[in-house]
Amino acid sequence: MAEQTHVLFVEDDDVIREATQLALERDGFVVTAMPDGLSGLEAFRADRPDIALLDVMVPGLDGVSLCRRIRDDSTVPVIMLSARADSIDVVLGLEAGADDYVTKPFDGAVLVARIRAVLRRFGHASGPRSSDRTDGMSSVPDGGTLSFGAGVEELEIDTEGMEVRRGGAPVALTPTEMRLLLEFSSSPGTVLSRDKLLERVWDYGWGGDTRVVDVHVQRLRTKVGQDRIETVRGFGYKLKA
Repeated sequence: MAEQTHVLFVEDDDVIREATQLALERDGFVVTAMPDGLSGLEAFRADRPDIALLDVMVPGLDGVSLCRRIRDDSTVPVIMLSARADSIDVVLGLEAGADDYVTKPFDGAVLVARIRAVLRRFGHASGPRSSDRTDGMSSVPDGGTLSFGAGVEELEIDTEGMEVRRGGAPVALTPTEMRLLLEFSSSPGTVLSRDKLLERVWDYGWGGDTRVVDVHVQRLRTKVGQDRIETVRGFGYKLKA
């Protein structure tokens, strides 16, 4: 990377915090490591990092609450760290605005790969552009403004300015939500499976947890209209043309 990426890492376990910080620094990241949520929030406000890694269970201000506080004024990418893959905390973290999560214990190489995947989506690191896709389909429409529906429910997507309006009013989306909406708008009326969305939006070249997709679709629906994105049971989701 041309410029070093600044990572905020909030973890209360001293061994995990120190070992992970060293591993990330060896990969070229600048790391601010904090032992609790309150100090993590202070560090976030002071340093404005490029990405935040938040353990769910930290003292003072838990990771989910910290994620909500970050989302109050920032769209910086957030990855939650959870000790259990089946924990409700995973879903709570995603609903709070996290972009992805990693289950502990984690392999350092896997964590770095997930960080880089998130950063590529947010434009902080180099990666394959949508126009470089080799599956025969474009991830993002060529440009211009797309419109769906009419009246107060009309959805307008400016694919060049990366702006969205619903009924003429601006809609604030996180970069992950925007990428998800662009995927749907590139092929309205076409069913996209959860696995395909994981591959295209989250850049997973391996199997991932489809809860990440489901929670983000629910968050997107609250912003663009509950009926705008349809569930096709057993197959996936599609944008109503």
